[in-house]
Amino acid sequence: MKISIALALLLLASCSSFAQETENDTLNQMEEVVIEGNTKTFIYKNGNIKIDVANSIQKTVSNTLDLLSRLPKIQISTDRQKITVIGKGTPLVYIDNQKVEMNDLEALSVEDIKTIEIIDNPSSKYEAEGRSVILITRKKSKKEGFQLVFTENATFKKKFNNYLGLNSSLKLNKTEFKANFNYNKLNPWESNGSNYTIPAQAIESNYRVAGYTNRDKYVYGVGVYHKINEEEDFSFTTNGTYKDDDFDFSTKTNSKIGEEQNRIQTLGKSKENESFINSFLNYNKKITPWDASLFAGLQYSNYNSKSFTTSLNNYNETTYQPFQQTQNNFDVDVFSGRIDFEKKFKNEMKWEMGAQHSSAIAHADLDIKIFEQDLASNSKYKLKEKNTAAYAQLSGSFMKISWMAGVRAENTGILGRYEGEVASVDKNYTTLFPKVQLSIPIDSTKTLNLNYGRSILRPDYSSTSQGITYMNPYFAFASNTNLNPAITNEIAANFQYKDKSVKFGYYENSNVINYGFLYNESQNLLIYRPQNFEKETGYNLEFVLPFSSSFWSSSNTVSFILNKIEDTSAVIGAAKPYAYYYSNHVFKLKNELQLSLTGWGLTSRNEGVFQRNSYFQLDLAASKTFFKNLSCTVNYNNVFRNRTFTENFEVSKVRSNAIFFVDNCEFSIAIRYTLGKIKDSIYKEKEVNENSGRIK
Repeated sequence: MKISIALALLLLASCSSFAQETENDTLNQMEEVVIEGNTKTFIYKNGNIKIDVANSIQKTVSNTLDLLSRLPKIQISTDRQKITVIGKGTPLVYIDNQKVEMNDLEALSVEDIKTIEIIDNPSSKYEAEGRSVILITRKKSKKEGFQLVFTENATFKKKFNNYLGLNSSLKLNKTEFKANFNYNKLNPWESNGSNYTIPAQAIESNYRVAGYTNRDKYVYGVGVYHKINEEEDFSFTTNGTYKDDDFDFSTKTNSKIGEEQNRIQTLGKSKENESFINSFLNYNKKITPWDASLFAGLQYSNYNSKSFTTSLNNYNETTYQPFQQTQNNFDVDVFSGRIDFEKKFKNEMKWEMGAQHSSAIAHADLDIKIFEQDLASNSKYKLKEKNTAAYAQLSGSFMKISWMAGVRAENTGILGRYEGEVASVDKNYTTLFPKVQLSIPIDSTKTLNLNYGRSILRPDYSSTSQGITYMNPYFAFASNTNLNPAITNEIAANFQYKDKSVKFGYYENSNVINYGFLYNESQNLLIYRPQNFEKETGYNLEFVLPFSSSFWSSSNTVSFILNKIEDTSAVIGAAKPYAYYYSNHVFKLKNELQLSLTGWGLTSRNEGVFQRNSYFQLDLAASKTFFKNLSCTVNYNNVFRNRTFTENFEVSKVRSNAIFFVDNCEFSIAIRYTLGKIKDSIYKEKEVNENSGRIK
């Protein structure tokens, strides 16, 4: 759908006419008018980027994940289940200094967000799992009482999608209540394909699968915060998601095994129910005589998924016959407890220490029937994992040089077994994670920052359990019960001059997790699954070059990256430098009209094992806000309709040329209306479970 800018402005003009007819601006409303012309959307300091969402056109994006995807260096995976920071991998995500994961982000309204900060070198206070942190700070209103925010966003991709949201806040004296509910009616489209060969088995094959999902998704959350006195408070929060999917797919396959050739049409239908709930209880106390503070918290999380898939095969344009039936049930419960202590000294030094313990139990039941081969199997897998961590950190300054040194120790025990069998996974390991930071001011406009850190990336609980999805009789996606965590050591230096900066970093990553192949010769089945690759090394040279004038502001980031992934099971190609570029331009015109243009892209990437294609995307937006209560926004994303990502590699003697198609060409119209205000919002929460991002 090609929508002109003229149409976008016409829609905004219609909203403007409606607003002028209903406008009744009161003195109370005028108390919080923000002069946006003097605000900076992007703020740069010590290699970190802070985005002012509340006072920018970004606040009109329909949901938090789409908002993050428009920010510099942040990438959202095509299945919207993973966040990546360019040059840093998977980040930790915090809301108001509390760790959260993807389901919590989906439950967060963009209306509640004040700022988002991308922290490149987090301290030991943050968990060891992540080389960077995305810190989201929520807005705090200034009027006591009740507030209600309605959002409606109609989007047009390959099919129509609708997002309807309701967020509320109520403050009564020392107690504050929050609640939100969202109903999303979605019809996402998915497609991927692969050409692969196995020379040793004389196999040549290609497939292309595509399908629509009919999805009803519900997002909800409730919470209460109570201030006992000036030194004590507690909070209780529960949030969750539930979705019901009907997925119909079709796969076209051309297969040659030796002299046998087949053209296969596979029709399949999948039904899946998925639920997530996260509850935590927090207690904070200030110890005034010691100039110290104490935090204690308990948390419970549960993720449950049930799926049922059936499919039929038609060989060489004959008749459809039953192929397979798969039923997969997965459930994980995680209990956590945490305590943190912070003490400040008169010489501006600060001592921080804390401990955390979590226990997870996951169950996976898998039932498979292959009608063509008259095969049936049923297996039950149970995974237990315990993690105990402690950290200590000291920070201060000496001769204007700010410094921080800390270490975190984590012990992990994992036991996995199939019902009726001996343990197939039995691991116990302890790892230290040191962090060091120096900030050296050269003069009032120049600063040099030096950083060293070690971090860990653990696989999701579901990826270490059992599960399989057939694309056709010869190809399937599967999980891997024996994945190990990846360990990264990194050193970086950042030089900043005013708001411009240049940064250079180097890292080494062992046991990096990527997708590879496992061939089952007895079934002629190729399984595509995550596995540990031996080594990854990388260099990153990054330039940040912002610009601003009276009505035009621009944020520009360019990274030059040399990355190499190696493994003895793979054919290693040459590693070549590639570039990532991001440029955002905002024009603030008369009558509170804003226009935004955002472009980002990647050049072709040769990373040792993997070769990936270049990509470019351009997004346009126009927005107008009226007396802070009503906003109308028109978005046109991916103007040039670039949809494809390709990946070529050879692992375990399998040569693959894969392609992934993304449904990201979108035209949307959003309306947001706010009723009432809250004064001095005190609501806060702290997530206890450091592994919550793996609960999926």
